[in-house]
Amino acid sequence: MAVQRTFSILKPDVTRRNLTGAVNAKIEDAGLRIIAQKRVHMTREQAQTFYAVHKERPFFGELVDQMSAAPVVVQVLEGEDAIARYRTVMGATNPEKADAGTIRKLFALNMGENSVHGSDAPETAAIEIAQWFSGNELVG
Repeated sequence: MAVQRTFSILKPDVTRRNLTGAVNAKIEDAGLRIIAQKRVHMTREQAQTFYAVHKERPFFGELVDQMSAAPVVVQVLEGEDAIARYRTVMGATNPEKADAGTIRKLFALNMGENSVHGSDAPETAAIEIAQWFSGNELVG
């Protein structure tokens, strides 16, 4: 397996409840390194751009509202097969269906406030990372 980078967001439900450290511990326990991280307050425009793939879906407005309502933590993670590894530790989108011990099973409030986002493919990861980080911010 190759070392990969993936993008992560700790969503407002995590930052509001002061769970950043607990979620980061789960990420690191999964063998992923946090090589870039910053706390930002996503604007509506940034949320609309980031989630543009969902623009035609009925939940788009609610998603934009939620993601711009409070600070988030954006991250770049690195490790062996990082995309699949992070998606496994995140757990299913619906926390009720997430495996025990996953971030969403442990911390998510519901399907809408499901604590984390992670890239789904190398191409997506590259786009998402570039939206939030410049090259000199990635310290591997």
